[in-house]
Amino acid sequence: MQQKHKAHTREEKLQALGRVIDVLDTLRVKCPWDAKQTNESLRPNTIEEVYELCEALINEDNSEIRKELGDVLLHVLFYAKIGEEKEAFDIADVCDSLAEKLIFRHPHIYGNVQADTAEKVTQNWEELKLREKGGNRSVLAGVPATLPALNKAYRIQEKAAHAGFDWKDAADVWAKMHEETGEFSVEAEKVRALRNNPAATPQELQEAQEHLEMETGDLFFTLVNVSRLYGVIPENALEKCNKKFIRRFNYIEECARKEGKHVKDLTLDQMEQYWQQAKHQPQE
Repeated sequence: MQQKHKAHTREEKLQALGRVIDVLDTLRVKCPWDAKQTNESLRPNTIEEVYELCEALINEDNSEIRKELGDVLLHVLFYAKIGEEKEAFDIADVCDSLAEKLIFRHPHIYGNVQADTAEKVTQNWEELKLREKGGNRSVLAGVPATLPALNKAYRIQEKAAHAGFDWKDAADVWAKMHEETGEFSVEAEKVRALRNNPAATPQELQEAQEHLEMETGDLFFTLVNVSRLYGVIPENALEKCNKKFIRRFNYIEECARKEGKHVKDLTLDQMEQYWQQAKHQPQE
């Protein structure tokens, strides 16, 4: 049985954070790589570190979560250090502004607002975010333009719902789902028919392909809505499905290697047989 971690005292936590800050200050001066880093050069690494943290979170690997949290924290401190060097802000300003924002957005804790459910807290949070911008900012303006499309769709729908633009009941969205599925099928059949028609022009095929792309987007967007209304985060669901597919496909490759073959040498029926076997493996 794994031994439970003993929480550090507040003083120990502050000391540990101070130690990291001291180490970073030293590296910024003495290490050639650390000394040359800028906001722009660090940004791609930051994105990578966040994705690695997300993978550890999905795997519920506490050892990796601790490691990846450290990597993300390093980037936070690094950006704050660069801000300090530019005489723009430092880590204290970052922490103070965060504390002030948290207090402002939790009036049910630090004020006299009532919020007895997580849903009500989220609704208040979104309303307060708009108030911070003077009330003139668009409801959807807070969704980062660079978010991956699946996450962006979820956040767009979530914010619109908090503004009152939402389905009355989760079951109601199914009619829309069936409608979009039908429209997608129609456009997909048009593309198939044109591809098999020697007389079809490139322009006809391109237009049909563009219509199919739009209907595909509508179908995905509606499926995200269905997921959201049933309490499923689509990004998490799809990533778990990705991992399941990789695990099962790796099993097919392993079986092929045991036969002295490459997976490409297997017939589709053989692949399907191994796929079904993969479903009953211990890791499943």
